[in-house]
Amino acid sequence: MSLDAFHHFFDCCVGSWSTERTYHYLSRQEVERSHTEFAVRSLSAETKAQVLTANALTTDQALEQLPGFCLGFHTVSEHGEEVSQELNMLFLPRSTEDGWLVGDYLRDRAYEEARPIISAFRFNPDSRELLMTTRYTRTISVDSITLVNPRLRVRRILNYVRPASDAQPLDTLSLVGFGVEQKTD
Repeated sequence: MSLDAFHHFFDCCVGSWSTERTYHYLSRQEVERSHTEFAVRSLSAETKAQVLTANALTTDQALEQLPGFCLGFHTVSEHGEEVSQELNMLFLPRSTEDGWLVGDYLRDRAYEEARPIISAFRFNPDSRELLMTTRYTRTISVDSITLVNPRLRVRRILNYVRPASDAQPLDTLSLVGFGVEQKTD
């Protein structure tokens, strides 16, 4: 499989974005809107190496060829709560499965837990969907980003209560999020 569509997806992601999201908290039957401004910039090979080291991984792949980004964001909820964070991420393609590119998605700091984390990603070059699955301590987050065009993305976030065993199905949702992300530069 050619990596051209994968690299094009990430080339389109670099820049500044404005996002409107709706979160459905199923455990407390609450709906909340939020607005996020975020910026994505490419990482140097040196910073990509630091993300690998933080996650105790190595790779034979050329770091210059791997998508790596610094993501900074500032979110304001409709209730006035504010959250800001900056983290570095790196994508390591491993193989293909049923037309999807699959691999590891590394961060030097996770969203839910303040620690480095290795997640799984799947990328469909036909639909331009990036699907990321992160296994946190109490939650499993499945995050989808679909690139509609270079200036518009649709986001879906499903947070499941983590089952007692990894063999059990993901069937208890705690949060569902939807968003429209528009490039501003």
